[in-house]
Amino acid sequence: MPRFAANLSLLYPEFDFLDRFAAAARDGFRAVEFLFPYAHPPAELAARLQAHGLEQVLFNAPPGQWDAGERGTACLPGREAEFRAGMVQAIDYAQALQSPRIHVMAGLLPAGRTRGEVRATYVANLRVAAAMAAPHGLQILIEPINGRDMPGYFLNRQDEAHALLAEIGAPNVQVQMDLYHCQIVEGDLATQIRQYVPTGRVGHIQIAGVPERHEPDVGEVHYPYLFQLLDELGYPGWIGCEYRPARGLGPGGTTAGLGWLHQSR
Repeated sequence: MPRFAANLSLLYPEFDFLDRFAAAARDGFRAVEFLFPYAHPPAELAARLQAHGLEQVLFNAPPGQWDAGERGTACLPGREAEFRAGMVQAIDYAQALQSPRIHVMAGLLPAGRTRGEVRATYVANLRVAAAMAAPHGLQILIEPINGRDMPGYFLNRQDEAHALLAEIGAPNVQVQMDLYHCQIVEGDLATQIRQYVPTGRVGHIQIAGVPERHEPDVGEVHYPYLFQLLDELGYPGWIGCEYRPARGLGPGGTTAGLGWLHQSR
């Protein structure tokens, strides 16, 4: 049976962020992920995890100036020192939260540059991140993201991501396979899962309904079939629930939309 982690950046918007840990635990989640922890001291987050018996499975390294539209710095020439400083901060949080995985966002293509022109910067930065993380037993994840939600993002496809793994050449760099993004960009999800999950290089999976990014039982993807397939393939990792609850702030909130989760269990 798949193991599901609540993404606290998107789920439970009816609660303040620090209260979402308790809400997730009440609904039966045993693990959580979120985008960025840096607005809160690591000790405070660790206390929430411990108080509610939750495991932290993933968060993102600093993305640059998020509020100004930046979506990572790994592919940005000239920002290498900032990238390294962000990795130091992310590793400190990972150790405090006992999180085994850090997602490193690639970033948006700089104006007037091509993917080929910034690829060397991206590969070099990922090698640095992998070397920094390895002594702590941490995995670095890279995630293909669709260009509709994030126009100009450097990395969009699963085959591109796995080719980059080979080029980076670090065993602790893996792919974060978000099936929402994969469906929008490539489709053929079952075939993609069969191709890549058995390689052991998919470190984390995320889900959401397509196309609106709501609950996974809403939209064009039949997730029960994919959950069964992942079980058959022996996928050992977590599945992050990174979706926007359709009920939002309405009656019942996030909890009211978790029927799909109870059925999956």
